[in-house]
Amino acid sequence: MIAALDIGKVTHYAYFRGPNGKDIKPFSFQNFKKGIDQFWRKLCQFKRKEGLEEIVIGFESTGPYAEPLMHYLKKKPVKLVQINPFHSKRLKEMTGNSPNKTDKKDPRVIADIISLGHALTLVVPEGSAAQLRRLTQARERAIKHRTVMINQLQHLIFVIFPEFLKIFKNISTKSAMYMIKNYPAPEDIVSLGLDSLTPILRRISRYRLTENRVKELFEAAQGSIGIEEGKKSILMEIRHLAHNIENESCFIEELEKQMTLHLDQIPYSQSILSIKGIGLITTAGLIGEVGDFKNFSTISEMMKLAGLDLFEISSGKHKGRCRISKRGRSLMRKLLYFAAINVVKPHGIMHERYQEMLDRGMLKMKALIAISRRLLGLIFALVRDNTMYVENYSNKHHFKLAA
Repeated sequence: MIAALDIGKVTHYAYFRGPNGKDIKPFSFQNFKKGIDQFWRKLCQFKRKEGLEEIVIGFESTGPYAEPLMHYLKKKPVKLVQINPFHSKRLKEMTGNSPNKTDKKDPRVIADIISLGHALTLVVPEGSAAQLRRLTQARERAIKHRTVMINQLQHLIFVIFPEFLKIFKNISTKSAMYMIKNYPAPEDIVSLGLDSLTPILRRISRYRLTENRVKELFEAAQGSIGIEEGKKSILMEIRHLAHNIENESCFIEELEKQMTLHLDQIPYSQSILSIKGIGLITTAGLIGEVGDFKNFSTISEMMKLAGLDLFEISSGKHKGRCRISKRGRSLMRKLLYFAAINVVKPHGIMHERYQEMLDRGMLKMKALIAISRRLLGLIFALVRDNTMYVENYSNKHHFKLAA
């Protein structure tokens, strides 16, 4: 039997269909324990009544609202699948030859897609992999939040002390943040004096900041064009933002420490880390997004999960260009893209291959996407074979055979 679910925040809609075409009218149930138990009892009754053996439960890829139900059903003797929202959107217009969209129509459409064999197996991370997914998502949100605050801080600093941004082009550095927290206004720097300012900044910057730059900052503070009206209120917000940025940075560091601890619980993580250019954060993020690499039998399945599978639109004499589908986990693509940037650097493991692509006239962006695909294939092979990456393996193996 097929049980199709249309997921909502508070209310879900369910629809059952047997292999002989018998079905029941779509019904609603609440997204709480009592409602989910009610759904399960109805499902079992339909199964017994129709004499069915296997249960396939499917729903659209959705946000967090399906997660409690998903983990509830994972403990039951059912097969969980998900469908691509793009598929349901297209099939809705074919059903009844109408673009009509209702909560009662949607689960029927989902059941149709599952019947056609276009559903994907649902992978639910467990244990350390589940922790890594949550930690990676929390880190992404924290970095985004911190970036917003840094931009706000930069705007406020420009209003009261625009010359500061000429000396410190990146205000998130340790030296710049120290000055913003302790001496945010030009008059604070002037009252401190050059003789006192120089040793402080030299020590905070670990002597990377030269005396000439400290002098430039002091002179800029003396002749700043920053505003005076409303300055007290601006300084209050600057201190608040600086404090929050510092707290957010500490939180990100703690998340990264937890990632390292959970990576130690996953044996095959060392296979991924053996690739030069892929670090702890990328490895933790990839395992969190995939759930468990061992659940995938082919690289094509992995490519689809990442949305890196290729497609083209060709008709008659028109030959379309190959593109990636992007119908997968966007964070996974992002992690692989930044990993690709690392491995194509000079002395990187894929630098030569990347240069060959550029020499053939391939655009940089397309070349990096191609490297991302190769990198994912390499990671999949290393995990599958439970082995470590060996740079220039082909050459070394050739010399060994020759000897």
